[in-house]
Amino acid sequence: MSTELSAGLRDALEAWCAHLAGVKGAAPNTLRAYRADVAAFLSFQAGHHGGPLGISALKEIGLRDMRAWLAHERARGVGARSRSRALSSVRGFYRWLAERDAFDATAVLATRGPKHRRKLPRPLAVNAAREVLDTLALQSSQPWIGARDVAVSTLMYGCGLRVSEALGLRGADHPLGDTLRIRGKGGKERELPVLPAARAAVASYVALCPFTLEPDAALFRGARGGALGARQVARVLESVRMQLGLPASATPHALRHSFASHLLAAGGDLRAIQELLGHSSLSTTQAYTAVDATRLMEVYDSAHPRA
Repeated sequence: MSTELSAGLRDALEAWCAHLAGVKGAAPNTLRAYRADVAAFLSFQAGHHGGPLGISALKEIGLRDMRAWLAHERARGVGARSRSRALSSVRGFYRWLAERDAFDATAVLATRGPKHRRKLPRPLAVNAAREVLDTLALQSSQPWIGARDVAVSTLMYGCGLRVSEALGLRGADHPLGDTLRIRGKGGKERELPVLPAARAAVASYVALCPFTLEPDAALFRGARGGALGARQVARVLESVRMQLGLPASATPHALRHSFASHLLAAGGDLRAIQELLGHSSLSTTQAYTAVDATRLMEVYDSAHPRA
């Protein structure tokens, strides 16, 4: 962090991070990103104002100062999405600090972020998702590895798990029951229904796995017995994608996207899907409504081509 920041301001930043970790349950990677965003903002403001920056000076930051910072970030080549994320971090810090020290932070909180197009999720078609699961079993000459890859991917597609959540399962989680309790991003817990196909896929893998699956150790193992890594999952899906001629967007996370998109297309409730995915904000889940509308227009255009 810049030496131009007062000890009080450095302490305030660390206290905010401790608040996020202890009260909000923010993950270590999230905390690192927030801390870096706010520290960079504070360092810029110290230079912008030509001297050491303390909490009292921070309370005087106005709209012009915010615009100067955003313009500086843009000139550095920072993309709109990253600038929006940094602004969100700064707002969060200011909101906490304003509540703690009782001052008006309207100028910072009301600053508009740069406009950017949100990337829409790119799910697989239903038949493509089935082909992926069928083809995964054929990627290894060792049946237990094929069964493992099918089990991990079935959990992502059938339960909406992130790859990190699937790989975070322990030996004690087997056999899977009717529901599965998952601790996701930020330590947030959610309970998911487990489809019979997912239970069967995991049971098939466990029956073939040559390693002892201790209760506290990773459920899914690599070829040498260590915990299976996300990169290994990505590699095998990349191989399947190339064999099936699927787009580059057919990644492990696309299986989770497909879970949500296919549920929505089948009439699933958006709020329920939000809970299943573990999204903190409904706006994140609403991206799938745009995907569904886009697909609908593609079907319409193919059925009713313009002259």
